[in-house]
Amino acid sequence: MTAPDPAQEAQWKRWRAVADLYHAYFTGLILTVVTRRGTADAAEFVFRVFRRQQQERFLPGLEKLGLSHLPPAVAAAQYHYLSNWIGGVHVEYMYESDRKAWIRYPPPRWIWKGTAICGVPGEVSRAMLRGWHANNGVALGDTRLGFVCTKQSVDGQDGLEGYYYQYDQPLELDQRLVFARHLEAPLFDAAAAPALPVASWPRPRLEKAYRNYAMEYVRTAAPVMVQLFGPEDAGYLLHLTGKLIGMQYFDEVAAALSMGRGGASEFATFLNALFVAQDDAAETTQSEGTFEIRQQSWRLMEDVADNHPACAKVLAGLFEGLAAGCGRHIGVHLSATPSGRPPLLWRIW
Repeated sequence: MTAPDPAQEAQWKRWRAVADLYHAYFTGLILTVVTRRGTADAAEFVFRVFRRQQQERFLPGLEKLGLSHLPPAVAAAQYHYLSNWIGGVHVEYMYESDRKAWIRYPPPRWIWKGTAICGVPGEVSRAMLRGWHANNGVALGDTRLGFVCTKQSVDGQDGLEGYYYQYDQPLELDQRLVFARHLEAPLFDAAAAPALPVASWPRPRLEKAYRNYAMEYVRTAAPVMVQLFGPEDAGYLLHLTGKLIGMQYFDEVAAALSMGRGGASEFATFLNALFVAQDDAAETTQSEGTFEIRQQSWRLMEDVADNHPACAKVLAGLFEGLAAGCGRHIGVHLSATPSGRPPLLWRIW
């Protein structure tokens, strides 16, 4: 196997920095809702995000991963194993029978990275399972398929785990997710787990998929936030989360982009590098210490039918926070179109 050249390695490093930034943003967004609106609203938000992801991604993902021919329980479990593995999530898969297959997310949990896990109520974690895992049977056209959760890491157990099981009869809505805390998953055998075909999943494709995996959550979460809480409240929460995460993550992202701290000039250069790492096109002009960056594309929200102008608060908050991390008193102003879609004009001073 030929080793990647340094330029390719540097690109992958930039992609991973983008993934880490959006990963942190998504986790932070859930915590912002927990702390600003309470557990019930946070659980409803998480449920809607994961249900939307499931409806948009599950069946196409089965096809892309070559799993559509498998029995429902096995297909569902292998989907979670492979798709999460691509995104850098710690995950395990254990086959028991054609009607029963386990999935396990051992610590550390990807979605509740670091100390964030201490701020996640059990109800919010259960909402994720209700949104996605409990609905896979419905998506597959087999309502006999349900998910049995045996552990939840946010409840102090050693991971999130459970199994897909195909019952003898169709399940009612409240039977599609049940809990059996007295059971425990079998041990993981990596040699027996499914693997992606190397020929169709070379490293460049995996690296880009790793980046896109994290970004996809924000792409889904922003419009869900607006639809659930309304543009004003959602815009505030999206902006606040972005600012907090941007301030915390500037140093990490800047290091991957080979940038440093400084003033408006350095931040404008940083922002252009970030656009490139996100696959966005941008043009910069300068006049008397002020930099104008015309963002010609925003691939994150491209083709999102219900993209509301308030969704642009994601970028506004992130960029303000990143600017604060870059240096004191760097001004950032967004002039957005009425639709909130590109071109977006940024003024940095």
